[in-house]
Amino acid sequence: MKYLAILGSTGSIGQSTLAVVAEHPGEFAVAGLAAGRNVELLAQQIKEFQPLRVSVQDKETAARLKLLLPTNWHPAIFWGPEGAKEIALTEGVDLVVSAMVGAVGLEPTLAAINAGLPVALANKETLVAAGSLVMAAAKERGVPIIPVDSEHSAIFQALNGERRQDVRQLWLTASGGPFRAWDLERLRGATAAQALKHPNWSMGPKITIDSATMMNKALEVIEASVLFGLDVDQVGVYIHPQSIIHSLVEFVDGSVIAQLGAPDMRLPIAYALTYPRRLPLNGPRLDLCQVGRLTFEAPDLTRFPGLALGYAAARAGGTMPAVLNAANEMAVAAFLAGRLGFMDIPKTVEAAMEAHRHEPLDSLDQVLAVNRWARDFAQGLINRGI
Repeated sequence: MKYLAILGSTGSIGQSTLAVVAEHPGEFAVAGLAAGRNVELLAQQIKEFQPLRVSVQDKETAARLKLLLPTNWHPAIFWGPEGAKEIALTEGVDLVVSAMVGAVGLEPTLAAINAGLPVALANKETLVAAGSLVMAAAKERGVPIIPVDSEHSAIFQALNGERRQDVRQLWLTASGGPFRAWDLERLRGATAAQALKHPNWSMGPKITIDSATMMNKALEVIEASVLFGLDVDQVGVYIHPQSIIHSLVEFVDGSVIAQLGAPDMRLPIAYALTYPRRLPLNGPRLDLCQVGRLTFEAPDLTRFPGLALGYAAARAGGTMPAVLNAANEMAVAAFLAGRLGFMDIPKTVEAAMEAHRHEPLDSLDQVLAVNRWARDFAQGLINRGI
């Protein structure tokens, strides 16, 4: 029996993780759940999985949750950033699933690593904002970080048994999102409702908007470089609208290994939960005859400048990726609230990067300070109508 702490249990990854747990009750038990403000869903999860501890965003939300708790199970309730850390450090946990959205996932994930706990990582912002610190801590503690993102899981699987010095290039695939074929003029008028209609994946609103701007691929490029210890220019991107090939590894001899599967996040989640074993999963199987064709194209950086900003941030290094991530979080929130245009998202990020004097990354406090600065700077732009 493997005991799990799930950070971000009410998000799309958290829900998919619990679906895998429910399908294999003899494999897993849930020790802790951390969520935000969706107490109705969290109360249902508590009733079904009976965790020892739970955490929510703030004290007021904790009070609301208490009113919804089932009569037969009363876990300890925590809140705020410290509450999420408490969940990550729950006694007896064997694996921490880091699936909180945004930089808020950094501190509890790093706390788990420093405590010597293995991490199944879906929170890409952790490695974007503080990659060198996180990887150094994992190496010092001997802690494995197993990727959950479908693209990084694909690379992780393709590299299994291979020597890193034999890798020439990593290729991340991207669906292209809902606006892949839109021209620049049409993109300027794109609405949040349109951007949230992803053609292949069912995800939370923030990552769905990131997919529409291709900023998610910018973050994934940085994450892949950090996670696999390669130069950022060894990480490329293909647009692959079918979302069947989840990523590829090209080796120095010209061989390419790809990982294929249906667009179902339960697959990489289950692999991370039981690595190196694989669990049988119910659900549709990949039928390549039915798929028919797999197509690829180069990303258009004119229409989707967020990807170019990701490469620029990675090449600058130090604190710059944290600025990119924080400014993007603020811009996406403003777009979803109707306060910012679609093409103003990368403009906000670029302005923050241009205003920031990046420096080498040397502490968590520094990352948190840069995160606050970038958020404040981006918010000022948004308030002024950029």
